[in-house]
Amino acid sequence: MELSLTKAEEKVMKILWSIEKGLIRDVVKEYDEPRPAYTTVATIFKILEKKGFVGRNAVANTYEYYPLIAQEEYTKKYVKSFVNRYFSSSFKSMVSAFSSNEELTTEEMEELITHFKSQIENKKKK
Repeated sequence: MELSLTKAEEKVMKILWSIEKGLIRDVVKEYDEPRPAYTTVATIFKILEKKGFVGRNAVANTYEYYPLIAQEEYTKKYVKSFVNRYFSSSFKSMVSAFSSNEELTTEEMEELITHFKSQIENKKKK
Protein backbone atom coordinates (compact mmCIF):
# COMPACT_ATOMS: atom_id res chain seq x y z
CA MET A 1 0.00 0.00 0.00
CA GLU A 2 1.29 3.41 -0.94
CA LEU A 3 1.12 5.52 2.21
CA SER A 4 0.83 9.02 0.84
CA LEU A 5 -2.50 10.62 -0.01
CA THR A 6 -3.12 13.86 -1.83
CA LYS A 7 -5.36 16.42 -0.11
CA ALA A 8 -8.26 15.39 -2.35
CA GLU A 9 -7.73 11.69 -1.59
CA GLU A 10 -7.43 12.40 2.12
CA LYS A 11 -10.71 14.35 2.06
CA VAL A 12 -12.51 11.39 0.46
CA MET A 13 -10.97 9.01 3.00
CA LYS A 14 -11.99 11.21 5.93
CA ILE A 15 -15.57 11.22 4.66
CA LEU A 16 -15.51 7.46 4.06
CA TRP A 17 -14.08 6.83 7.55
CA SER A 18 -16.87 8.94 9.04
CA ILE A 19 -19.69 7.20 7.12
CA GLU A 20 -17.92 3.78 7.19
CA LYS A 21 -19.11 2.76 3.72
CA GLY A 22 -21.01 4.36 0.91
CA LEU A 23 -21.70 5.02 -2.71
CA ILE A 24 -19.94 7.83 -4.55
CA ARG A 25 -23.05 10.00 -4.26
CA ASP A 26 -23.05 9.45 -0.47
CA VAL A 27 -19.52 10.82 -0.29
CA VAL A 28 -20.25 13.75 -2.64
CA LYS A 29 -23.19 14.89 -0.49
CA GLU A 30 -20.89 15.10 2.58
CA TYR A 31 -18.80 17.83 0.95
CA ASP A 32 -19.43 21.50 1.68
CA GLU A 33 -20.49 23.68 -1.22
CA PRO A 34 -19.25 23.89 -3.87
CA ARG A 35 -19.26 20.11 -4.10
CA PRO A 36 -16.91 18.37 -6.51
CA ALA A 37 -18.34 16.67 -9.56
CA TYR A 38 -19.45 13.05 -9.20
CA THR A 39 -16.90 12.05 -11.86
CA THR A 40 -14.09 13.75 -9.91
CA VAL A 41 -14.90 11.75 -6.79
CA ALA A 42 -15.25 8.58 -8.90
CA THR A 43 -11.73 9.15 -10.24
CA ILE A 44 -10.40 9.64 -6.72
CA PHE A 45 -12.00 6.35 -5.66
CA LYS A 46 -10.30 4.55 -8.55
CA ILE A 47 -6.96 5.94 -7.39
CA LEU A 48 -7.65 5.02 -3.75
CA GLU A 49 -8.59 1.49 -4.81
CA LYS A 50 -5.36 1.17 -6.81
CA LYS A 51 -3.36 2.44 -3.80
CA GLY A 52 -5.05 -0.16 -1.57
CA PHE A 53 -6.99 2.25 0.65
CA VAL A 54 -10.52 1.22 -0.35
CA GLY A 55 -12.39 -1.86 -1.42
CA ARG A 56 -15.72 -2.05 -3.18
CA ASN A 57 -18.80 -4.23 -3.49
CA ALA A 58 -21.13 -4.21 -6.49
CA VAL A 59 -24.54 -2.78 -5.63
CA ALA A 60 -27.01 -2.78 -8.53
CA ASN A 61 -25.27 -0.81 -11.30
CA THR A 62 -22.77 0.98 -9.02
CA TYR A 63 -20.29 0.24 -6.22
CA GLU A 64 -20.33 0.67 -2.48
CA TYR A 65 -16.88 1.64 -1.19
CA TYR A 66 -15.38 0.89 2.22
CA PRO A 67 -12.01 1.66 3.81
CA LEU A 68 -9.35 -1.07 3.88
CA ILE A 69 -7.29 0.83 6.46
CA ALA A 70 -8.57 2.33 9.70
CA GLN A 71 -8.12 6.05 10.21
CA GLU A 72 -6.03 5.43 13.34
CA GLU A 73 -3.69 3.09 11.46
CA TYR A 74 -3.26 5.59 8.62
CA THR A 75 -2.61 8.42 11.08
CA LYS A 76 -0.02 6.38 12.95
CA LYS A 77 1.83 5.45 9.74
CA TYR A 78 1.57 9.01 8.41
CA VAL A 79 3.00 10.53 11.60
CA LYS A 80 5.81 7.97 11.67
CA SER A 81 6.66 8.79 8.05
CA PHE A 82 6.53 12.53 8.85
CA VAL A 83 8.90 12.07 11.81
CA ASN A 84 11.27 10.01 9.68
CA ARG A 85 11.37 12.62 6.91
CA TYR A 86 11.55 15.82 8.93
CA PHE A 87 13.03 14.84 12.31
CA SER A 88 15.55 12.08 11.43
CA SER A 89 13.26 9.39 12.89
CA SER A 90 13.39 11.06 16.32
CA PHE A 91 10.08 11.58 18.11
CA LYS A 92 12.05 13.41 20.79
CA SER A 93 13.28 15.93 18.21
CA MET A 94 9.74 16.42 16.95
CA VAL A 95 8.32 17.00 20.42
CA SER A 96 11.18 19.39 21.21
CA ALA A 97 10.53 21.34 18.03
CA PHE A 98 6.82 21.64 18.74
CA SER A 99 7.27 22.42 22.44
CA SER A 100 9.77 25.17 21.58
CA ASN A 101 7.10 26.81 19.46
CA GLU A 102 6.19 30.06 21.17
CA GLU A 103 2.54 29.56 20.23
CA LEU A 104 2.26 26.52 22.51
CA THR A 105 0.61 27.66 25.75
CA THR A 106 1.75 26.66 29.23
CA GLU A 107 -1.56 24.80 29.61
CA GLU A 108 -0.91 22.80 26.43
CA MET A 109 2.60 21.95 27.62
CA GLU A 110 1.20 20.80 30.99
CA GLU A 111 -1.35 18.63 29.15
CA LEU A 112 1.51 17.04 27.19
CA ILE A 113 3.44 16.36 30.40
CA THR A 114 0.35 14.72 31.95
CA HIS A 115 -0.14 12.65 28.80
CA PHE A 116 3.48 11.48 28.77
CA LYS A 117 3.40 10.62 32.49
CA SER A 118 0.31 8.51 31.87
CA GLN A 119 2.00 6.75 28.95
CA ILE A 120 5.09 6.06 31.08
CA GLU A 121 2.94 4.50 33.82
CA ASN A 122 1.10 2.33 31.27
CA LYS A 123 4.40 1.09 29.79
CA LYS A 124 5.82 0.31 33.24
CA LYS A 125 2.75 -1.85 34.01
CA LYS A 126 3.33 -4.02 30.93
